[in-house]
Amino acid sequence: MDTSLVENKTIAIIGGTGNEGKGLAYRWAKSGMSVIIGSRTLEKAQKAVEEIAQMSKEKAFSLSAMENMEAAASADIIVLTVPYKVHATMIQTIAPHCIGKIVVDVTVPLNPPKVTKVYVPDAGSAAQEAQIILGDEVSVVAAFQNVSFEHLLSDNEINCDVLVSGKGKISRSVVIQLVELAGMIGWDAGPIENSVVVEGLTSILIGINKENGVKSSGIRISGIPGKSVL
Repeated sequence: MDTSLVENKTIAIIGGTGNEGKGLAYRWAKSGMSVIIGSRTLEKAQKAVEEIAQMSKEKAFSLSAMENMEAAASADIIVLTVPYKVHATMIQTIAPHCIGKIVVDVTVPLNPPKVTKVYVPDAGSAAQEAQIILGDEVSVVAAFQNVSFEHLLSDNEINCDVLVSGKGKISRSVVIQLVELAGMIGWDAGPIENSVVVEGLTSILIGINKENGVKSSGIRISGIPGKSVL
């Protein structure tokens, strides 16, 4: 597995006390990455760190807890796992600490209660909204929207792939390496405009889950030989 683009990088997960954030933190920390859990309060971040560390006592995790602003300032790569209703506000808050960095946006623009119906924001997608707010000095990449936290918070093999779309081929390559470190196959899904499709798939998967009485359906890309997670 090629990890050359993410070696010695620190990841901050903003909104990392939720299930998706904790799942990604667990997967990356288990792989040896240095991870910061960010939250509005230090106490909530510290509690999340304790919960993640207790999941596996066999490894010495590099996990720390900080408030969101400090976490963003301290990281090389910023991952945003917040509900859409606070998406724009959170981005505006951490924006000064995102300059020159990759921001991985995991947010899905759901519109409760119609969460099985694809909702398209005015900007086109949550990732595009983030890119507009943050400006050209930041590379926003959409990823992980279609992976259930139940998969991330386990040690089992994850039987689904991750579509990665965003600003710049190199930035997408960085995030694909993060996908592989989390135990999945990542696919370059093209420019940030394509994130509307990636985000929209989440509503479709929620509907499939409800229809079939499950919680963690996902997607697989087929027909391409030789691609696997080592």
